[in-house]
Amino acid sequence: MQLEKVDHCFPQLNFSCRKPEPPHSGAVLIYILLAFISLLTAVLNLLVIISISHFRQLHTPTNLLLLSLAVSDFLVGLVVMPVEILLTKTCWILGDLMCVLYYMLPGILITASTGNIVLISVDRYVAICDPLHYPTKITLKVATICLLLCWIYSFVYIIIIMNDNLKQPGRYISCYGECVVNITGAADIAVSFVIPITVIIVLYMRVFVVALSQARAMRSHIATVSLKHSKIVKVKKSEIKAARTLGVLVVVYLMCYCPYYCVSLSGQNILLGSIEGFMIFLIYFNSCLNPIIYALFYPWFKKTIRLIVTFQILQPGSCEAQIL
Repeated sequence: MQLEKVDHCFPQLNFSCRKPEPPHSGAVLIYILLAFISLLTAVLNLLVIISISHFRQLHTPTNLLLLSLAVSDFLVGLVVMPVEILLTKTCWILGDLMCVLYYMLPGILITASTGNIVLISVDRYVAICDPLHYPTKITLKVATICLLLCWIYSFVYIIIIMNDNLKQPGRYISCYGECVVNITGAADIAVSFVIPITVIIVLYMRVFVVALSQARAMRSHIATVSLKHSKIVKVKKSEIKAARTLGVLVVVYLMCYCPYYCVSLSGQNILLGSIEGFMIFLIYFNSCLNPIIYALFYPWFKKTIRLIVTFQILQPGSCEAQIL
């Protein structure tokens, strides 16, 4: 009888969850891998944050959007991933309300991350399709306001979508010691996936058409071109590479988010914290890939990494270094 009590999270309570069994050797390797991914996510995004924040030459509207994306992804790697890993092999002892409040954090971060990706796609669209007016349309002030609205929206949206869980914490748990919430539904699918990915794909398709047209123009053997046209060609040529980066981002975004939302579209409820958590962790893994896709594709990031790891950023005037 005593052994039975030890095997439960709360032996003194009825309907207590059984304590998770210690992981076997194969599972330990998986947890080590997940822990490494969590650490890598935090480190890569922290490098992006330090680089863009420290060096004045990188203080541009585009990089401000990357900075916001890196902040949300950094918190996913620093806080959300480690707790998610621990939840699979431990009992939740903080209560039902704290469980709901905890899951609000990844909800806000993932929503903000998706919003940042949409804003970055808009930025690339304007940069390629209207390069001459880009400096006046997309300024630091405009980017700051858009990011502020994005984060406010993420916070308000998660409060609304988790309203049922906040009103009745623990309504979806099957036993005490479990931490699960349910945020699936038509509204969540439309707002968190269908609408953002539609906007991103439509903008990128437009960028792709313009970039393809520009590539054909650059291959043409026109001997005389106007000065204005030559400037446009020069600007667009530098932006096409960023457009390709956006294309990679869209593909990776779909690979990480589709499994979760495909299950949601099938009408099946996904309980966060349950066995379906693999699909949730795949979404978190996107936070590790974002800095690789964006930051590592820019030459300036390699330069800033060298300056950071060698502590040269601690030298006076290092923020004025020529990075670009």
